[in-house]
Amino acid sequence: MSVLRSVRHHAVVVLAALSLVGGAARADSTLTAAEALEKARAGEVTFIDIRTPAEWRQTGVATGALTLDMTAPTFVRDVLNVVDGDQNAPIVLICRTGNRTGYTRDALEKLGFTNVSHVPEGMAGSRAGPGWVRRGLPVESCKTC
Repeated sequence: MSVLRSVRHHAVVVLAALSLVGGAARADSTLTAAEALEKARAGEVTFIDIRTPAEWRQTGVATGALTLDMTAPTFVRDVLNVVDGDQNAPIVLICRTGNRTGYTRDALEKLGFTNVSHVPEGMAGSRAGPGWVRRGLPVESCKTC
């Protein structure tokens, strides 16, 4: 439970800082877990798991997803690096239940990213759907943990 509290605290701090930056209005763009997998496999998107290393170790990482810890102070720079500085590149975010990805998508759009979607059911499921794991979609062990 203390890991989850720590993750929430860091996420709130990062997102609060990001939300102070003004920017364009966002389009509500969501994908199911299966749609995210299909787009990642087709090379249509940069798929990013924004959870923490402890969470990656717990469930594994969605196949095709890069692991970028949203609580890291270099998170935005890391996102820019994986899209080669192209803020118009299509990005899909996933977290545990879709809450953090929604806030992170909004914050990235305020910073000028124009094509960010998220998986609101996340890895573990939420009201939006059963989630990556319960859908039986492929996972890989964390390569950076």
